[in-house]
Amino acid sequence: MGGDPVPIGRRVAYLRVRRRLSQQSFADRLGKSKSWVDKVERGVRSLERVSTIRDIAAVLRVDASALLGRDVQPVGVAEQREGVARIRAALSAYEMAFGRPTDREVMSPVRLAREVRHAWMTFQHARYPRLVELLPTLVTEVHRVHALNPEAGWAVVVEAYRVTAALLVKLGEGSLAWLAADRAMSAAAGDPVLLACAAVQLGQVLRASARAGPVMLAAASQIASGTPEEMSLRGSLLVQATLIAARAGDDRVVDELLNEAAELAAQVGDGHDHHRTAFGPTAVELARVAAAVELGDGPQAIARHEKAIGWDGWRGLPVEHRAAHLIDAARAYLQTDDPANAARVLLRAERLAPAEIRERPAVRDVVAQVARDPDAPPTITQLAIGLGVL
Repeated sequence: MGGDPVPIGRRVAYLRVRRRLSQQSFADRLGKSKSWVDKVERGVRSLERVSTIRDIAAVLRVDASALLGRDVQPVGVAEQREGVARIRAALSAYEMAFGRPTDREVMSPVRLAREVRHAWMTFQHARYPRLVELLPTLVTEVHRVHALNPEAGWAVVVEAYRVTAALLVKLGEGSLAWLAADRAMSAAAGDPVLLACAAVQLGQVLRASARAGPVMLAAASQIASGTPEEMSLRGSLLVQATLIAARAGDDRVVDELLNEAAELAAQVGDGHDHHRTAFGPTAVELARVAAAVELGDGPQAIARHEKAIGWDGWRGLPVEHRAAHLIDAARAYLQTDDPANAARVLLRAERLAPAEIRERPAVRDVVAQVARDPDAPPTITQLAIGLGVL
């Protein structure tokens, strides 16, 4: 029931059936006739009085605002579109190439680096609407600083493009995310560590492309495994290659790469965030869950998920990482025909990081799939209606 706006009468009918109410019993609770209910559900009679909508919502045990669904555009949709358009405009500027003059004071490299770190923290706390607001100015300032001071260093440029690509992947803006990741790769040219950093985001962007796997492995091969920072980068690239292989259905390669990543993770340990990777044993275990989901092995994914969330390392992961994992767990429960647990982990993700549910198109699709199951709890139905996907 996604796509075009769903008439309120159809939502009433859907929720009435979910409540196992006949039209007659529903009418009795409302103090209306069965004919009145039938006409509402068929769209013959419109619902215009707020008091009536509230009465219906009370009987159906949902919020009155949720009953309106897509008849009212979900909060933030227009703002997100406008923000993405501003990010696109900022990425389309070429001050670094042409050294365009400016009549405004240029941000110092020190302050710029601080702003980029703040952007990463905003992302890792899953505050995506706020990051949509920040990035157009940040990307523009990165361009301006390096147009006037090319010696300032390219690390901040790479990091700005990386966080931009990471956000755009979340928002389902694949083409624009690829542009940001490609810009990061270009800015990192000649520096193996910066190239590896940029390649982590490139792997996220190109996860559906089997051709991206060799790129991840090539980048990993350029990184030594001496320091925790190096091992974290190498391991993260192996994880990206793993998920690409899983998407392609290559379980043998998945096992080989994850075992190699696990060896590196054991040396790094949990509780670190080298190069914004959060790499460690727990991250690798969550990658095993994601790979199992991609391979269609729901039972294995669930077993690993239920074990991993009990580890100490789970609590140390960024909010964004944990919430994204809970989405993978929901998909695993769906694979095992367990909508109740799928709904439970989705609602947990929504409490942990609301934007992970509300801002990501792919996740809203998962919510809709769970909510349409007759055995799903009413709480997920209410969330789905509020998101405009039911």
